[in-house]
Order: sequence, then structure tokens, then C-alpha cells
Amino acid sequence: MAANRIVAIVDDDEAVRTATVSLVRSLGHDVRSFASAEDFLRHGDDEGIDCLVTDVHMPGIDGTALHRHLIARGRTYPVVFMTGYPDDAMRDSVMAAGAFCYLGKPFSGDELVACLERALEER
Repeated sequence: MAANRIVAIVDDDEAVRTATVSLVRSLGHDVRSFASAEDFLRHGDDEGIDCLVTDVHMPGIDGTALHRHLIARGRTYPVVFMTGYPDDAMRDSVMAAGAFCYLGKPFSGDELVACLERALEER
């Protein structure tokens, strides 16, 4: 996997966000971390993002609404969804909408790494 890519992580669960940031940084990537979709959108500088990792269920704008918003803005970077409430209907819905991966929490570091490797190779 190419190093020095920029991965944005959006998750309202601080422990999950911190662990995910740590894992992605250990792979040699730059990370931008956000506690909500609103924070991510407010930041406004997502043109350099190579991949987005976002929780599905968050207060306010959830991960699926964030994804739809990004698609409407013409953003085409890969999006990895993660959720503590995995279900087949949600997986099918986000994958049909163009998501790159859908991971149920807890997921292994290896699962996320494999997903990121594929996403960043295609980027």
C-alpha cells in the first residue's frame, strides 16, 4: 500500500476513532480525524482525501447521509463504512450506493487494513 495517503476518519465514538487513527497512522498514512459528519463537512477541505472511513450510526448527520452529500458534491474517493449494528439490508444499501467496504464492529485491524489496501490501490 502506498504510504503518505490521506485518510479521513469520522466516528462519534472516541475510543474507536482513536484506535482507528492509530492503526491507519501505523501504516504510514496521514490522518484527519473528526468526531462527527458535521465537523468533517465544516472542515471543508476534503479534496486531498484519498479514503474516508466513517461510522454508519452517528447523531446528527449519519454516515449514509454524509456519503450521499459527498456524492452530490462530486467526491469520488472510496468510503469505508463501519457499524456497531451490522445488518444485511444496510450493507446492501451502502454498497449499492458506491461504498467500498462495510465492516461490523468490532472488526479486526487486519480487516480494516485489507479494506484500506484495496481502496487505496484503486484510488
